[in-house]
Amino acid sequence: MDLRVPSGWFFTLVGLILLGMGAFAPHMGAAPLTTENVNLYSGAAMLVFGLFMLLMAWRATRLAKGSNT
Repeated sequence: MDLRVPSGWFFTLVGLILLGMGAFAPHMGAAPLTTENVNLYSGAAMLVFGLFMLLMAWRATRLAKGSNT
């Protein structure tokens, strides 16, 4: 199994959790030294990274299957 698949699912899942917490409970994501919603922004970044990893894993398996024929 490609390592990008489990790590992609992990970052996607954690990103969705943080994004949800940042969107629906913004007072819980307040960092002590800033007024920004850290959970929202870090969740969005983790979600994008996780989806990128899954896309690259899907692309690698598709290219590997195409080169065998």
